[in-house]
Amino acid sequence: MSSQIIIVLILNFIISLIGTLAYSVRMVGVRTGKIAVSFAVFNILSLVSRMAVTFQIPLLTKYVEHNSDSNDLLHIFNVIILVSGIATIVGAFLIPTFQRIFYKGVLNFSVERSIPKLVIHSFSKAGVNYIKDCVAIPVKENITGLNLRKLPTKIIIYNLIAVALLTVGALAPIYAGSIAPDLRATCVTLSSIINGIATILMSILIDPQLSVMTDDVIEGKCTEEDFRAVVIGMVGSKTLGTFASLLLIIPASYLIVFIAKVI
Repeated sequence: MSSQIIIVLILNFIISLIGTLAYSVRMVGVRTGKIAVSFAVFNILSLVSRMAVTFQIPLLTKYVEHNSDSNDLLHIFNVIILVSGIATIVGAFLIPTFQRIFYKGVLNFSVERSIPKLVIHSFSKAGVNYIKDCVAIPVKENITGLNLRKLPTKIIIYNLIAVALLTVGALAPIYAGSIAPDLRATCVTLSSIINGIATILMSILIDPQLSVMTDDVIEGKCTEEDFRAVVIGMVGSKTLGTFASLLLIIPASYLIVFIAKVI
């Protein structure tokens, strides 16, 4: 495996890991009562994720340009998706630890009101010791005690579909370029088709509902335990959606090639 692909796998792992941890931000916002501040602090990790995406796509595109074996490329793309799925599982196990660390970070930022100070403190001796004390594993009862009937099934299913589309939307256009080399540039620019559908699902059907649930917890209309169950369900749907994209990579790629030929 080339160094380019190894770097892509590492970047992809980071992107998926941060994307999974993002689901716990609302929980911290509820516990601290500082929703806006929680998202502001999380933007630090979001920047890391965006930078990873910025480097990942050119590296993967360049690799495809210099490797024409479609079977080999399909194998590489499947491995990338599998690594994404593994990252979501790792992220799910890290959520309890991340919530404790992030909780302290939000409170610290509320006092200091400085992201640079927060970052510097994280690497200080006191910060490192606190991070060590925050290490925790998921409580088994939180999973086994889930009441599936109380979960917002539609939102979870929408999230599964959106995650599958977003995962394949980042990869299918590049793989489509290997199927139709003469339309490679057009295929890459058509990633917005798949990502657009996923964005619509997220913006219209998922995020507003999660925001309403978050407000309901703060107003006492919904218990924190019920909201935690929703977060667990969303993380589970993200994991399933990521692995489900394995089934979509080929049809999505050929769809993009078809559209590239038509326009």
